[in-house]
Amino acid sequence: MRMRSGDDFTHTVRRGARVGTATVVVHGWRDEEASDGPLVGFVVAKSVGSAVTRNRVKRRLRHLVRDRLESAPSGARLVVRALPPAAARPARVPSDLDFAWAKLVRQWQPGYDNRAAAARSHGRTRS
Repeated sequence: MRMRSGDDFTHTVRRGARVGTATVVVHGWRDEEASDGPLVGFVVAKSVGSAVTRNRVKRRLRHLVRDRLESAPSGARLVVRALPPAAARPARVPSDLDFAWAKLVRQWQPGYDNRAAAARSHGRTRS
């Protein structure tokens, strides 16, 4: 389902986790009390390009996300934000989206230790 409320966008971006790549940033949080399916919203700023370019990027993102919705748990709220390189390098967007999407969904798995993941991403091991 598509996210339409501005409050949903704001809440997801401010409250959720963020995973960024060169072409996209995926913000997400899981509403434990919600029983509906995942809600997904898209943000494509004017810095990405003209209206035609932004709409093309948004259509591609919608198509790519549609294939990945099954991996998101119910109650998930996700915002996919396109960065300017998404228009210049469209071939890279699917792999960047896969990486960010998988990393975000993995954080919602039981037993995920956020501190250990942060230490690994900074080249340190947990002691």
